[in-house]
Amino acid sequence: MRAGLRAPRLPRISRFGSLYGKFTLFLAVMCCVVAAVLGILVHVIVTRQTVHQARVEALERLDSAARAYSVGDPVHHQASLNPPELPPGLRDLALRGRRGTALGDDHGVATMWAATPAAGGVLASRLDYRHSAATIEGLDRAIIGSSTLAIGGTLLVGVFAVSRVTRRLHRTADVARRISAGDLDARVADPRTADLSKPQDEVAAVSAALDAMAATLQERLQSEQRFTADVAHELRTPLAGLQASADLLPPGRPTELVRDRVQALRRLTEDLLEISRLDSLTEQADFDEHQLGQLAERAVRASGLDAGVRVVRDACVVTDRRRLERVLSNLLANAHRHGRPPVTLTVDGPVITVRDHGEGYPGYLLEHGPQRFRTEPTGSGGKGHGLGLTIAAGQARIIEARLTFANAADGGAVTVLTLPECDDDHEVAPAP
Repeated sequence: MRAGLRAPRLPRISRFGSLYGKFTLFLAVMCCVVAAVLGILVHVIVTRQTVHQARVEALERLDSAARAYSVGDPVHHQASLNPPELPPGLRDLALRGRRGTALGDDHGVATMWAATPAAGGVLASRLDYRHSAATIEGLDRAIIGSSTLAIGGTLLVGVFAVSRVTRRLHRTADVARRISAGDLDARVADPRTADLSKPQDEVAAVSAALDAMAATLQERLQSEQRFTADVAHELRTPLAGLQASADLLPPGRPTELVRDRVQALRRLTEDLLEISRLDSLTEQADFDEHQLGQLAERAVRASGLDAGVRVVRDACVVTDRRRLERVLSNLLANAHRHGRPPVTLTVDGPVITVRDHGEGYPGYLLEHGPQRFRTEPTGSGGKGHGLGLTIAAGQARIIEARLTFANAADGGAVTVLTLPECDDDHEVAPAP
């Protein structure tokens, strides 16, 4: 990743808010609804058919008993006159001169009753309904069991299918996070995108688009890095000639101006070369354990800049001394160039804070981090090329330190550098 750029913070997906969770919930609800609707329909249809058959048989028995009763033959044992177990509603219907059927019980046994008016009151026949009731109960149990199995099987198949899609989406998201963190070699490489002649699904299309974007971004960044390095290298030779020519000029104010500009151009060239090395991601830090307070004081002395050093609490840190001094030197130079004195450097444990009392950092820097070749004049009138903070951010990344930028409430820019501490307490020899 280019030094100074901040990786965007991607939203974290909750378990219940994810596509996987939503699809599983939707599938479970729909399976339950479909199973319930189908189960109710089957139950109603079969129950109606069973009751209808029982009613028809009960009425046939009632007709047979009525014919026998009308000619004076004895009534069959499944028919009787004015039975006390007859449901009251059916009895009232027969007394009003109509025949009908009703489900009831006969001494605790499920029975289908049929009744018709007769000369002596109400003639009724009964049909044992236990077998039909047991059939309906067995059907209900079968519906519940089959629905449970169907829901479970559908959920398993559906969850398996959606899990394959979500795994591919998660892989795509992971690759996007790696790219945003600076790993431009990361690719999704979805196997479905290998053969473009075959139909592609939406996930494969997203994966292919992400890979194409990463390849284009990598090519452009590498081209930019090569351009920066080539320009810096090509400038070194004519700059050496300019420096030699400037040394031959006679003393005077014009000569001093020429030499000053040549030196500024040389510093810019060296900064460009350093940035190209940082962008190449090949730089390696030489880690060692140091007392941070001593390193901070040494860095301030080496910079030659006026800055107060205050050690609130010293700490043992693991860092590259040379690179840390480079970071602190750039931060101090930026504070003097763009801020106002006094400039202070505070060591509090593994944290170094550099503060000036100028107008503070511009809004774009606080939001996006330092950007090369972009600076805004402050009240001090200082100008630059925006490379100092970019180099500081790149060197901080190499020594695994966290560099943050803020503005103090009462004015001034505040830069905080947090370094990794030693694992155990060590007595570290003073820096040479």
